[in-house]
Amino acid sequence: MVVIAVASAGGGGGGAPPAAEGGTAVAPREGDQQKTSPEGEPGIGDPVRDGKFEFTVTRVQPGVQKIGGEFGKEAQGQFILVHMTVSNIGDEAQHFDGDAQKLFDVKDREFSADALAAIYLEESKSFLNEINPGNKVKGIVVFDVPKDVKPVKLELHDSIFSGGVAVDLTR
Repeated sequence: MVVIAVASAGGGGGGAPPAAEGGTAVAPREGDQQKTSPEGEPGIGDPVRDGKFEFTVTRVQPGVQKIGGEFGKEAQGQFILVHMTVSNIGDEAQHFDGDAQKLFDVKDREFSADALAAIYLEESKSFLNEINPGNKVKGIVVFDVPKDVKPVKLELHDSIFSGGVAVDLTR
């Protein structure tokens, strides 16, 4: 098992703000808080916040080979579908972009979301879905990873520029 330590943009744990691209510290933004479990790291079912979004991962579905019926997309390895609820906790509309999310395995390898596969999945709602303040959507982010990959962590972002917040997928 891997111990996961990822800074979020202003999580309640104190310490220095996370480094952005190029190593510059990013000041926390209002609303950048996360709930932590007694073990310290939020897991499946725990609401977490990054920027204007509150995310709750509700289910992780590995081993999917094809998405979208006969005209869909085949996985290069396997699709891992990450089911979640995304709530806009800000005061203006914000786009939820599945491509901003990252999945990690036990070797700490980083996997990008597969936006094309998500388009074939009608209930995905993770391709540039605009969410107004106070609204929430249930969506699915799709990752195409090797068949032997076991996901252990998800890093969720309200945009590609945010610090992100980690969710432990093993609990």
